[in-house]
Parts: sequence; C-alpha cells; structure tokens
Amino acid sequence: MQFEPTASSRVRRTASPLRRSLALVAAVGFALTAALPVSAATVDRIRESGHIKLGYIADARPFSYRSGAGAPEGYAVALCQRVADQMKAQLALPQLTVDWVPVTLDNRFSEIKQGNVDLLCTPTIVTLTRRQEVAFSIPIFAGGNRAVIRADAPVALRDALGETPPAHPVWRGSPAAKVLEGTTFAVVAGTTTQPWLESRRAAFEVNARIVPVPDYRAGLQQLLHSQVDVFFGERSLVLGALDAEERANLVVFDRLFTQESGALALARDDDDFRLLVDRALSQLYAANDFSALYTQWLGPFDASTRAFFQSNTLAQ
Repeated sequence: MQFEPTASSRVRRTASPLRRSLALVAAVGFALTAALPVSAATVDRIRESGHIKLGYIADARPFSYRSGAGAPEGYAVALCQRVADQMKAQLALPQLTVDWVPVTLDNRFSEIKQGNVDLLCTPTIVTLTRRQEVAFSIPIFAGGNRAVIRADAPVALRDALGETPPAHPVWRGSPAAKVLEGTTFAVVAGTTTQPWLESRRAAFEVNARIVPVPDYRAGLQQLLHSQVDVFFGERSLVLGALDAEERANLVVFDRLFTQESGALALARDDDDFRLLVDRALSQLYAANDFSALYTQWLGPFDASTRAFFQSNTLAQ
C-alpha cells in the first residue's frame, strides 16, 4: 500500500525548508551582528544600560588622577562629568549613571576598542597613527614638549635649551651640539615625545642618550637625583607630578619645542556618540564658567588660551 501523506504531514514537509531558510537567515544575521565593532552603537548601549563608562589614568595630574578618597579628579575628569551631565538632557536619561574605569597608558586604546570604555577622560595627543585605532573629540587643551632641567644645571645647557630657539640649526660640531653631546634625556615611553626626541637626535647627529621611563613621576625623580640631565614632556603633566619642594629644584622652560592638541579618545565609526561629545564640549567652552574651570586645573586663561578654545568650538 502506498502511503498517502496527510494534510498535516504535507504542511510539515513544506514548512521544513522554510524553517531551515529562516534559521539560516537568523544565523547569518547573528554572525553579521557579532562581526560589528563593539562600539558601533555606543548611544544605544548607554540608553539600554543607563550607564556611561568613562575611562581615566589615575596618575596623570592635573588632567586625571585618583584623589585620596579614591574618586577621580582633574581637568579632563571635570570636562567628562559635564559631558555626561549634558547627555542626561540630550538622551532624556536623568538617571544616567557614570562608571569610572581606571585604565593604563598601555591598555587605554584596547579598552575603548573592546567597549569597556566609552570615552577616555585623560587627554591624548592626536596623531594619524592613533586615528587608525580610535577617534577623537574636538581638542580640550593646547600642549607641546618642553625641556625640564635641574636648577643647578650648567649655564651652557640652560642656554642650549633656552626660551628662544637658536638662530641657526643645532648641527654636529656647533657650540650647542657640543653641549648636548653626551647629555642624557629622559622621556615617557609610548608618548609622542619619544619618537620626536629620537628624530631630533638623528637629524642633528648629536650623540645624546635617550632613556625611556614609565611615567612622568619616574622621569622627574631621575632628573632630581641626577640620573638624567634633561626631561622632555608636557608642562602641565610635569607640574602635576611634582610637589612644591621638588618644583623649586627644577626649571621648566617656557620654550615650546612642539605644538600639539590633546583630545578625548572614543571608538571609531561612531559618529552619533562623537556628535554628542563634541556638542557638549562646544556648549561648555561657550559657557561663562569655563574659564574658571580651566584656571582651576591648568593655570591662567589668557588671550591665547581663549583664542584656542574659540577656534575649536563648533557652531550649533
């Protein structure tokens, strides 16, 4: 006897290929979603969780540091808190919770790319190489490399690194080069200052020694104890790493060897979140109390500083 399929079995047979197709579509969709960068929907993730994750380096005073009570403080921390407050209104999330996430100089970008940090609240110098890893907000400060020496350093070394750039290049055999010959420079490893200093040594053919150090505090301690002759770095971070007595024993030159802008790092390919950050910063720069906030952490809000922020404020 030949089996005649019932109506229900015919439905099951015809539905089976459909179910397989739907399952395949679902699997492909899941794979595509999994392949998207973690950061692709930062705003959606913040809305759904009610949390924003702000990363910071705990020993980058005055930009970010951990206070005696264990809470993050500093200029960039204050800016990020204002950004979070603005997002509460922009996203209609009055109960938005800020999660402060400690990071290090080495893992700060990987933490952003993995979605563990939404916004890095220790400013980073913007370079093309770093833009291959993360995106950046509008600038939050103007910086650059300065030289730091001991107060009892030789006059010749002070003149070679002085406030006014020399009228002629420092070529091998010149008086300035003879002073720098054999000088030991310290620089924080992994910063933009390190490759800049190495390129200057090569270009000027000066046989100076460069010592990478893990952080500003370590480099300045080596300088104070005469283990190195010169430290190069950002002035605000130099001053933030010293106490009053130590500052009296060092000289930070006014001369800027480079001019660089620091910004807040965030995930690439996430324009919606970057727009929220830049809008909040622009509103903050235009506020009447911004100059007081800046002065509290970084010093006088002079005409050049005002011009810098005016040129980097985005119009509504």
